[in-house]
Amino acid sequence: MNTTTKKLILISTLLLSFLIIAWCSIDTPEKKDQSSITEYIVDQSDMLDTAKLLDTISTWIISDQEKIWLIQMREEEKLARDVYTTLGEKRWNRIFSNISESEQTHTTAVKNLLDIYSIPDPVLDDSVGKFTSSAMQKLYNDLVSQWDKSLLDALIVGATVEDLDIRDLNVLIKQTDKQDIITIYNNLNKWSRNHLRAYIKNITNNGGNYIPQYISLLEYNEIIWSQQERGVGWMGNRNWR
Repeated sequence: MNTTTKKLILISTLLLSFLIIAWCSIDTPEKKDQSSITEYIVDQSDMLDTAKLLDTISTWIISDQEKIWLIQMREEEKLARDVYTTLGEKRWNRIFSNISESEQTHTTAVKNLLDIYSIPDPVLDDSVGKFTSSAMQKLYNDLVSQWDKSLLDALIVGATVEDLDIRDLNVLIKQTDKQDIITIYNNLNKWSRNHLRAYIKNITNNGGNYIPQYISLLEYNEIIWSQQERGVGWMGNRNWR
């Protein structure tokens, strides 16, 4: 190998090394999305075996209105699962897929109550983005249409879903005296508060701001300035063990 060839190989090697270093330093959207995200850590209680839990609780005959609310929450929890599944596929972030796994447990928890009370399941098609309720279908379509501008938009969509969920659960907890239903609603509410904390933390880390649309500003501040909740929710609004 002559001197000229050796020089060409050396120059080529140095040039390739420079290009690799330069590429690694480029802040692509995918890299930025990953580096600016604090991953949501799924707590063991997020994956609670609610079927086993409900076996230990007596049940009652429930009203038609309570049945309507359970049907609503079944699809509302599926809505959260489906939105986060879609966002996880689009934004390449583990926070969405991790919380989506929790939401699968949540919608299953409500399904267990439907089975106990022999209420027909509104989820006729468990595919992502398919809903029996036209209102829920529209809400899903509206939410997923807002993610595409940036990661920050996607995080705000996540916070919006949890904001809505907390508001509805706050209302429904007060509208029933059935221990098994209250227990499930309390756990759903706890999980939603934890998810909201995770989304808000990442919204802040990405230079954004979220203004609550459904719950009061007072409750919102109480949630985001408190620590992640653990354990199983029983009777009472925040009774954890």
